[in-house]
Amino acid sequence: MAKQVYRCVAPTLEGFIQQLAVAYVARGYFFYVTGLISGGKDPLAVDQTMLVKFDVARSKWSRYRRKQQTGPDGKPLANTQYIRHERFFVLLCTAGHHRFFEEHQKVERSKKGWIIHRQYADARRTPIVYAGYSVSHRNGHATVRMSQKAYTELKGHFERLALTMGVEALDREFARAPFEPYGGVTRQMFCIFRSTNRLRKKAGLPLISHESVKTRRTSLRPFSVPDFRGCNSMN
Repeated sequence: MAKQVYRCVAPTLEGFIQQLAVAYVARGYFFYVTGLISGGKDPLAVDQTMLVKFDVARSKWSRYRRKQQTGPDGKPLANTQYIRHERFFVLLCTAGHHRFFEEHQKVERSKKGWIIHRQYADARRTPIVYAGYSVSHRNGHATVRMSQKAYTELKGHFERLALTMGVEALDREFARAPFEPYGGVTRQMFCIFRSTNRLRKKAGLPLISHESVKTRRTSLRPFSVPDFRGCNSMN
């Protein structure tokens, strides 16, 4: 039986965010590093290097068996995932023993003893921020929001239009908002919606309907375009 491909290249931003949040962060892949592949490097070659170096391309059954084993430090063996959109990539890892942690920390000796400088982040504390999205893990589940910068810019955009556009034009503008309506994004969009209507009400202008805000997200096939070669096994 032919080995199945480990898919790691998301051709769309929407698919990338969905896979990152729903398939990885939500399933315990909290620890991560991010990177931007420079223009002089082949992204496919970088993918292959990362997958081999960090033993990413494993089947679901292999990942399960690995979790049942322990490393030399007594911790269960961890698993990794890797995903890329264009030239931005994220390497993620579950808790436990793995080369990921050894490669992404520096140990220095000081007068007070050994100090560990971690070069990786924890999605439960520090969101993964990319292309205006912020992906984190809060209260037991993955959360997708607009980044603070993106939210501030979009709020300012609608507040500038609030007094110059008609109701129908604003409705269309809200419908075109460039973010998928995950729960966190939807709450932010309603904050922008209320802010826009407050300005219109103060100016005596007709208010826009709450139906302008998108609330339904379409589930995507994140790797719908098979544009990666040479990896073996499943996600």
